[in-house]
Amino acid sequence: MEILPLSEKDRLFILRAWFVHFYTSLGLVAAFMALLAVANHNAFETAIYLGLAGLIDGTDGIFARRWNVKKWTPFFDGRKLDDIIDYLTYVLVPIYAASEFNLVTDSWVWTLPFVLLASAFGFCNQSAKTDDGYFTGFPSYWNGVVFYMYLLQTSSPFNGFVFILLGIMVFVPIKYIYLTQTLEYRPLIVTLTLIWLLQIVYILLNFQDPDRNFIALSLWYPVFHFAMSFYLHYRGLRVRLSPK
Repeated sequence: MEILPLSEKDRLFILRAWFVHFYTSLGLVAAFMALLAVANHNAFETAIYLGLAGLIDGTDGIFARRWNVKKWTPFFDGRKLDDIIDYLTYVLVPIYAASEFNLVTDSWVWTLPFVLLASAFGFCNQSAKTDDGYFTGFPSYWNGVVFYMYLLQTSSPFNGFVFILLGIMVFVPIKYIYLTQTLEYRPLIVTLTLIWLLQIVYILLNFQDPDRNFIALSLWYPVFHFAMSFYLHYRGLRVRLSPK
């Protein structure tokens, strides 16, 4: 079989695809810096680096789909790279932070390895991301969970209970909103997400002297995320079960 030489345009597309993979891999750098911040007990830097990792994760897929990286780098699995980084930044580093910052203590410490294992199984679920743009099971947003626990200084028993509950929810096949891919109510979801992100920026700017009332009020978004996910899941379930 004759292999045709690549045109300049093809080379550009291949280079662009590799740039996307490099951009995704910067999440590893953010994860490492967050890990160092936790080891140094610097909660603010931990939040900044995990936030940066989340920003990369939330935008790299847009470029990957727009520039068709699967076509131009067919022998490189960008999704596997993404999953490795996501496990580090959404699970391992936040749970390490929960340990180092004593968010759970004494008899509740066992909930941390439980979360690590639950999320590992969740990541390996082949239906973890659905074809119609959702996550299946709680999508291991432990960075956000730990962020709120730290700032609100919730108790060890409360934190342990939340870890258990959400760890179990990883295995419950409910569809959760996937911000960059869920199409239903997308303008509403994106708008409210941007408003919440502005609140998070304000919280970070006042991290050393947090207004806990403002932080508690910002929990409206996680509540909305769960409520909208449950609504869309059960509405779709009713449609599938209804007679034709």
